[in-house]
Amino acid sequence: MPRSGEDARRRLQQAALELYGERGFDRTTTAEIAARAGVTERTFFRHFPDKREVLFDGEADLRAALTRSVADAPAGLPALEVLVRAFRAAGRILAANRPFAEPRLAVIAATPALRERDLAKAAAMAEALAAALRERGVGDRPAALAAHVGWITFHHAAGAWIRESARSLDEHLDEAFAELRALSAETSG
Repeated sequence: MPRSGEDARRRLQQAALELYGERGFDRTTTAEIAARAGVTERTFFRHFPDKREVLFDGEADLRAALTRSVADAPAGLPALEVLVRAFRAAGRILAANRPFAEPRLAVIAATPALRERDLAKAAAMAEALAAALRERGVGDRPAALAAHVGWITFHHAAGAWIRESARSLDEHLDEAFAELRALSAETSG
């Protein structure tokens, strides 16, 4: 069996996900994950700083894709529209990780420490999006508000997409952002 870096990384992720599902996150060790993946514990730590990060791998790629898309959006678009475009562009990353996403969400939901980590990662992602919007000339408060509300809306749409695979992520994004716009119109009317 080849032991390329990417192959080992994917096997470690799969092994961790299986063990977390079988035993729970707290009762699974990095040594057990490595053994199930057919690598050494040292190899585990070459790929991941701790056993939580196995579930959050890919966040840097997603953040880079989102912020790049925000930077590349046409001038003159409202902040939320810039974000919707970015979320659509990042959909390829999510689609590639879909088989991992559903069981990953179940493990996170069942583990308080992972829910806390997920919230911290979400806040960091929203801050990165806000910074990208500020680079486009959006003011501090509107950039932060758009980024945080946009990220939550995206997260809601992605969760619905995982649960309901018959519709595309784009359809779920359209629906979630339409609901957000409707809520906004209700309060301003």
